[in-house]
Amino acid sequence: MSTLHFTKMHGLGNDFMVINCLDRPFTLSSTQIAQLGDRHFGVGFDQLLVVEPPPSPAVDFSYRIFNRDGSEVAQCGNGARCFARFVRDQGLCASDEIRVQTRAATLTLYLEAEDQVRVNMGVPNFSPPAIPLLVAEEALYYETTIADDLIRFGAVSIGNPHLVIRVPSVATAAVARLGPLLESHPLFPQRVNVGFMEFIADDLIALRVYERGSGETLACGSGACAAVVTAQRWGLLGNRVTVRLGGGELTVQWAGGDEPIWMSGPATTVFRGEIPTPSPTGCAAPQQQK
Repeated sequence: MSTLHFTKMHGLGNDFMVINCLDRPFTLSSTQIAQLGDRHFGVGFDQLLVVEPPPSPAVDFSYRIFNRDGSEVAQCGNGARCFARFVRDQGLCASDEIRVQTRAATLTLYLEAEDQVRVNMGVPNFSPPAIPLLVAEEALYYETTIADDLIRFGAVSIGNPHLVIRVPSVATAAVARLGPLLESHPLFPQRVNVGFMEFIADDLIALRVYERGSGETLACGSGACAAVVTAQRWGLLGNRVTVRLGGGELTVQWAGGDEPIWMSGPATTVFRGEIPTPSPTGCAAPQQQK
């Protein structure tokens, strides 16, 4: 029997189980990940983050991201901040600037004062095939009908697919009803993260996000970026925006065009633990040299 060591972290309440697999292969199945993610019978988390060796000398690490249902995804903004804090706190990296490879892109993470982490989230992509979104051509707005409701939305890829709806109030938004219906809408063949955005001022929005594979979370970093850049294209927001989420606030900046999105916010370690895990259901023990 092997032992699975982990760290529990969160970014504004969007919580993660983080595993260091720099010196051993990661072998958890999707079923086992879902069991660990269960908040009653497992550790409980929105996503699992797996730290792995860099694929090339150009980056410091790679990492993989799994939703609570065991599905693997390519991008997670709050996870990126927690990843940076984890590798620094564990003594795996001494630099304040960390380059990391995900399935979506190479990210640059900057550790700043007061547990803040600033992330270069890359350039947003509004092309329907890149999202992917099954429509004939790119537009500022798209429309579909869900349960007799006409839904007008924007869509963008932040390394993962996002749909953004403007609502009068996030407090009364039909997140629980519309979230799962839109997440699995046929227009989005890889499913989609659904953002419900309330405009407050040209530098402030409120946001709730129904994440694919996880349900509604207290915060979503890539969702915050998606909401800001979409609303900027709609002419609502300036270049620097505070995003008010259930778990706290993020700052998102985008200069438009081919400029990258910058996201800043906290990353917090909650506790560390270990789970007795029969091999090969966790990080398998390194092979002993004979």
